[in-house]
Order: sequence, then C-alpha cells, then structure tokens
Amino acid sequence: MLQLSELWIYPIKSLGGISLTQARITDRGLEHDRRWLLVDENGTFLSQREHAILALFQPEMRTSGMVITYRKTGSFIEVPLYYTKDQALFTVTVWEDAIQAFEVDAAISAWFSAILGFSARLVYMPDDSHRSVDADYAISPSDTNSFSDAYPFLIIGQSSLDDLNNRLKRPITMNRFRPNFVFTGGEPYEEDTWREFNIGTLLFYGVKPCGRCVMTTIDQEKGIVSGKEPLKTLAKYRMKGNNVLFGQNLIGPTIGLVAVGDILSVKKRL
Repeated sequence: MLQLSELWIYPIKSLGGISLTQARITDRGLEHDRRWLLVDENGTFLSQREHAILALFQPEMRTSGMVITYRKTGSFIEVPLYYTKDQALFTVTVWEDAIQAFEVDAAISAWFSAILGFSARLVYMPDDSHRSVDADYAISPSDTNSFSDAYPFLIIGQSSLDDLNNRLKRPITMNRFRPNFVFTGGEPYEEDTWREFNIGTLLFYGVKPCGRCVMTTIDQEKGIVSGKEPLKTLAKYRMKGNNVLFGQNLIGPTIGLVAVGDILSVKKRL
C-alpha cells in the first residue's frame, strides 16, 4: 500500500520548511508554498546554494500571520499572510523567469538584511502574477508555478531515501531534498515511473525527475555545507546525462485537500 506520510510547504523559497497534516492544493502548488522570496538589490532570487545560512530561518504559521525565527539567535519577525491589491509591483528573477512581485514591508526586509549582512528584500507573488511551467512538460497551457525552481510539487518515496541511506556512511534526513509529498510503501525510486496517480481523490501528473544540486549537501539544522554527500553517492547510480536525479516533479490540475494518511493509487506509468 502506498500512503502519504509527510506533507511539507516552504513558504519562503530556500528557507526552512513546515510540516503539515493537511494542505490545500491551489492553482500553483500547495497553499502558501514558495509564495514569498528573498531577492538581492537587483531583484535576483537568493538561495541556499550561495547562502547556506538561509536554512536557519524557520517559518511558523500562526493565526495572526507567519512568524520567521532566526534559529541562531532567536530573533523573529511576523509576516502577514494576506495583502491588499494596491501594492507596487516590480520584476524579480528566478533562474530565467521574470516574475511580477511586491515588497512585503521595508522593515521586514531590513530585518533580513541586518542578519544576512547584505541587502535583501522579502517579496510576495500575488494571485494575478503568473509564471508558466516549462511548456515541454506542461499538461495544460495554463499550468502555473510559484517561486519554486520549476514545478508546483515534488514527491519522494521513503523507500528511495532508505535505499540511499543504506549506501551512505552517515544517513541523512529527507529535508535535504525539500519534497512536498513523502510516501511509504513501494519500491525505491518507483515514483520515477509514475505518469498519472491520485493522492486521495486528487489527480497528479509526474512530469520530470528532479535534478539535484549542492543544496542537498547543506545540513538543514546547522545551515552549513556538510561535505560532498549525498551527491557523490547518488552520482554513482542516479546519473542521467549531467543530472543527478532524486524525486519526481509533479503538476496537479485539480484543486482540493490532501492529508497525511491519504492513499496513493497509480493510474498510469511511464
């Protein structure tokens, strides 16, 4: 039996994740997932790839808003979840994509800048800002993404991580790979073969295996690069072309709720 065991969102791209028991699927991913972004003075996105310290910022959802805590000192700030429509938009970039967003609050940006030691702005992607999924992998021309690297969802089987850890000298945790969905049951890496499947009653499409980068080498608890693993080991048996693959990118055209404990049913394989 395939069963959803973990459910994660990462409200601010490249910062800490939040474990949920249930979540709402929106037109561009899980609700609140990567709708916020830190950018530099040129509007270019900031990532753990260059700034491992970002792992030490931990978000928490509260009824009043989202609280971001810098775990090294305990300093925190509150970020609103909802906004008026009179915000001034400007262009930010994630990889090759130009996206319309607005700065949340100058004081919040100043808080991040003071900790990071360089100019950073926290921005938000409003509902009327659209970023299309790569047309080569889209299910529909209207498929939209948030600030995530390329696709609205990422799924990884617990069996896949277990298999990897059996090959490593020091086991690592799933948060190195930043999935939205984790499931138990099945064979290692079988998610690679899923073309159409359901989580509960909701349909998802597997569109592209996820190519991994140096972010997987960052210890998410310490906010430091821990060495060359797991990329070194994965490259020995999970290499395709120039990419090390782990996890499957998804598109989900249906809107509704998913919850830990939901059953996964595969409808079509590649």
